[in-house]
Amino acid sequence: MTTTALPNSSVAGAGRPPLPVKMVIAGGFGVGKTTTVASISEIEPLTTEASITEVAAGVDDLTHTPHKTTTTVAMDFGCITLDPTLKLYLFGTPGQDRFGFMWDDLVAGALGGLVIVDTRRLDDCFAAVDYFENKGLPFAVGINVFDGNLDHDLDEVRWALDIPDTVPLVLFDARERGSVRDALLVVLELALERAEA
Repeated sequence: MTTTALPNSSVAGAGRPPLPVKMVIAGGFGVGKTTTVASISEIEPLTTEASITEVAAGVDDLTHTPHKTTTTVAMDFGCITLDPTLKLYLFGTPGQDRFGFMWDDLVAGALGGLVIVDTRRLDDCFAAVDYFENKGLPFAVGINVFDGNLDHDLDEVRWALDIPDTVPLVLFDARERGSVRDALLVVLELALERAEA
């Protein structure tokens, strides 16, 4: 991946605090949003995890995440300083429809978003893709490669999600800090291009 210079990188060390940029991490239940935030955050991430009850287990599909015992009920929060001029504040959305009322508040003021997809259950990410498209917010689709498995190639995923070529598709591993950073940089570059246009 080719990265471009971040804005104002020539003024590093000028005594100014880094520019704060809000970014949203979204997607369906159990796709890796909390893991993504935790993998890259330079602070102890704030999570609002609650135990999955027997009632919730009957509603939430645990087929592909049988060992999942908690779920995000409000948001995840973390941050990462990309360079002396830029700091990303990351807000992870809850994945279940019943917590969808949180999304408008979490997205307010965001520069862009990363929609995380598990190719084993593409249906779970339609709502997030539709949400960002309807909001007109720049976003990329990050395919979380669980255990190195990719059930569909990128062209099939793009077709299934019905997303235009202007929406980047990236492969990443939510557990790997460098991989998460690269995915977030794709979103950042997309958002900056949109702002300049």
